[in-house]
Amino acid sequence: MAIKLIVGLGNPGKDYQPHRHNVGFWFCDALAHLYSGTFKKETKFFGDVAQVNIVGSSLRLLKPNTYMNHSGQSIQSIAKFYQINVDEILVAHDELDLNPGVARIKFSGGHGGHNGLRDTIKALNSNDFYRLRIGIGHPGDKSKVADFVLHTPNKSEVEPIQTALVNSLNVIEQVVKSDIDSAMKTLHTQG
Repeated sequence: MAIKLIVGLGNPGKDYQPHRHNVGFWFCDALAHLYSGTFKKETKFFGDVAQVNIVGSSLRLLKPNTYMNHSGQSIQSIAKFYQINVDEILVAHDELDLNPGVARIKFSGGHGGHNGLRDTIKALNSNDFYRLRIGIGHPGDKSKVADFVLHTPNKSEVEPIQTALVNSLNVIEQVVKSDIDSAMKTLHTQG
């Protein structure tokens, strides 16, 4: 099954842009830049949408404007409109359980406490979508997570996170061509 929709999870607005929680947006922005896509506000999809062509496949990039905890509304509306199946969606998001510099692709699974994933699973009534998990590290204490994700990464974390994004961009053509296994193998040996 080919990927037809790539979603970056994050919070809208320039105040949130540099936060760890927005690495999904960073990935989509980089993807749009790489493949000459331009994001436009699409109110019917509650988000910013760009169309890109990757290895002969036309696909959409989505950055929900609904804030992280309500990401599912945006994803569900665009998937329904364009008749995109759940397993044709890749969701890029920040991952506390991976260190900065590490990115992993995964199919299906739970939300791991991530509110954006929780809402997406609920709205799609399924967890059978692909995830691009971009490591941001963990503050070490569960009570510090909310504050941690809503802050800019430290200087020492920025470069590894950028590296993980670049490594992820480097396998996106394999992902789009449904060669997920080789994309995983390449990405998972890089960090």
